[in-house]
Amino acid sequence: MDYIDLRSDTVTWPTPAMREAMANAPVGDDVYGEDPTVNQLEAEAAAMLGKEAGLFVTSGTQGNLTAVLTHCGRGHEMILGNQAHIFRSEVGSSAALGGVHPHTVPVQPDGTLALDDIRAAIRPENEHFPRTRLICLENTQGAVGGIPLTVEYTAQVGQIAHEHGLRLHIDGARIFNAAVALNVPVKELAAPADSVTFCLSKGLCAPVGSVLVGSRDFIAEARRIRKSLGGGMRQAGILAAAGLIALREMTQRLAEDHANACALAEGLATIPHIRIDPSRVRTNMVLFQFDEDLPISIEELVTRLKNDYNIVIGGYTNGRTQIRFVTHYWITRNHVDHVIHAMRTLLA
Repeated sequence: MDYIDLRSDTVTWPTPAMREAMANAPVGDDVYGEDPTVNQLEAEAAAMLGKEAGLFVTSGTQGNLTAVLTHCGRGHEMILGNQAHIFRSEVGSSAALGGVHPHTVPVQPDGTLALDDIRAAIRPENEHFPRTRLICLENTQGAVGGIPLTVEYTAQVGQIAHEHGLRLHIDGARIFNAAVALNVPVKELAAPADSVTFCLSKGLCAPVGSVLVGSRDFIAEARRIRKSLGGGMRQAGILAAAGLIALREMTQRLAEDHANACALAEGLATIPHIRIDPSRVRTNMVLFQFDEDLPISIEELVTRLKNDYNIVIGGYTNGRTQIRFVTHYWITRNHVDHVIHAMRTLLA
């Protein structure tokens, strides 16, 4: 990459192996179900997550929206976290395009939604209320630093959904990071869910795409929803070829990103004017804050990191008081050391 880019793992470039696979991918018309590479990607993704079928979509937002619109009708309600990506960062699409009402509950510091909050949010049958149809979780929970949700917790939420006749969707954009951090098979994290999306173009390095998985009947209906959203693709095997390498190879190396994130957090903790708890770094995200007496402005810091050290940062949250660094395939341990040196030089 041209820069040491810590803004997100969405900035990853496809690997050389992906570029070669894309150039040589067998293709067909996916709308007709005739693209062999897309079909292979969907089958392998479903098998890895323990589901019956998969659907290749253009993005995580499209995958989540497709899932919500498949599970819910207009005027129905979904329960989700007040810091969930679906709620905060997907343009209100579930409400705007599907008429699905969001009922938010607080995201806890460990990334969970309190079980009692979920139970309390489920509507009783009453003509004044929207009908609750769906619970949404996010794993890893990005807004609190990529914290993974455990198998046990997810099973508890699944049980609540089952007891009330609801569906459970997991926005698993980084669910493979969660599986690696927890040292569990990814299908155990997905088991309680009726649907799961995961992103191929974040830490898994593919240039485009996510996959939505669930039962055969669910995916058959989701395919219609995807078409209505303009998501029907033609010779998409060129993209799916990179997704297959993401699944087969890139999922096996995520521990390196986690180790680099931990090293980055530990180094930042030694620098003046930075407040950080390295023990909270569990996957590939590093959240920290600056002291109010920062010797230079954030704007100047961003500019000098880029111009003087070839480092790109962003990810400001909570009114720019919180900074996020994200490690990925293109961030090496040498890069981590360079970032720590640059931050110390500029802030010491």
